[in-house]
Amino acid sequence: MEIENLQKYARIQARYTGKTGKPVGIFGACHHVANSTYIKYNATDEEKILFTNIDNWFNENLPNPPFYDEGNPQKYITWFKTKTAKHMIEKLIPLMELLEKYKVEYDIVFTNFVGKIVYEDDFQVAVE
Repeated sequence: MEIENLQKYARIQARYTGKTGKPVGIFGACHHVANSTYIKYNATDEEKILFTNIDNWFNENLPNPPFYDEGNPQKYITWFKTKTAKHMIEKLIPLMELLEKYKVEYDIVFTNFVGKIVYEDDFQVAVE
């Protein structure tokens, strides 16, 4: 049995915090790499396209929690459901490789206890 099958939720997050006061998720961290003018990152055009293509795929295939349309003023964070979103987590491997290339430290966190759930769909939950 794989360890992630024992856990209900997973989150891929950088080791720095964002506006939520919590670690920045993988999309935010990759956005920083792909769109930064900071010389440390200097992502190539191909890497920017890779991020954009994966981000677009998720925009088309992962429901968008309504609070994101409002700019997430509540500062909720989202977690993947490991049982139903495994294919989505696997689709993020190229983005994890992008973070590794630019030495952006990140963690893959598994848990059964995410906190107070304020939004849920088939693939993810959002928590306070």
